[in-house]
Amino acid sequence: MVATGFWSGETLKDRLATLVTPFDPERVDCSAYTLSMGREVYVSPNDAMQDPLNVTIRQLGDGEGFTIPPGQFAFLLTEEKIEVPNTALALISIKAKIKWRGLVNVSGFQVDPGFRGRLIFSVYNAGPVTVHLRQGQPMFLIWFASLDKPTELARKQPVQESFPPDLISGISGELQSLAGINKKIKDLDKTLTDRVHSIEREQTYYRLIGAIVLAVFIAMTATWIRDGGPSRLFSPPTVISLPAATPTPNAASRKPANVERQKAANESPI
Repeated sequence: MVATGFWSGETLKDRLATLVTPFDPERVDCSAYTLSMGREVYVSPNDAMQDPLNVTIRQLGDGEGFTIPPGQFAFLLTEEKIEVPNTALALISIKAKIKWRGLVNVSGFQVDPGFRGRLIFSVYNAGPVTVHLRQGQPMFLIWFASLDKPTELARKQPVQESFPPDLISGISGELQSLAGINKKIKDLDKTLTDRVHSIEREQTYYRLIGAIVLAVFIAMTATWIRDGGPSRLFSPPTVISLPAATPTPNAASRKPANVERQKAANESPI
């Protein structure tokens, strides 16, 4: 009878040298083996991206970092190549220290017998803050368990070296996460608040102008009433009498007087 059950740390050190490439005995953690972040990553775009449709797979250099914003998905590729014999299966997970940041594994949790290649982890940042990761970081765990007998139904796909071509197209474009929707609501609330304050300032300005115009009108009206404006408005018009013109003596009226004076001079004795 074939022994079944999970492989111990000692069994991992004895058997994984031919199943994990590259293999490091120091990566054996109790009954699991620690895998590291590889050189390919895809992070779904958020509203901070200018053109979400142009976001594609990113190639990482040695130790290069990347981020997964809150509410966004990501595909992560392992650095190591794994081979699962047809006498076993494997279970995978993310290390607890990384899961505590809010990063959740939403892909499958098992690796089928016969699988060969690099593992792809589909993760989701369910936390409130951005998760920072880097190439080569130890972050995945894998367990091996023996089957009761070799299976003839093992996978026969080619070695998986990178992301499949159709993997990214399923989540391309901006994802409406709860964090993104919350941010949009806050931005919209701020915009509306600023607009209301602007309208209130305009109304205050127009009220002030209206009050000044009304005060000037009332002052002018009061001055007009105090100066007798209404009585002058309704009193009859004043008739101005001109003095009668004094007739000027003409030459005809002055002639008899001259004749009389001449006549008197001729009659006076010498």
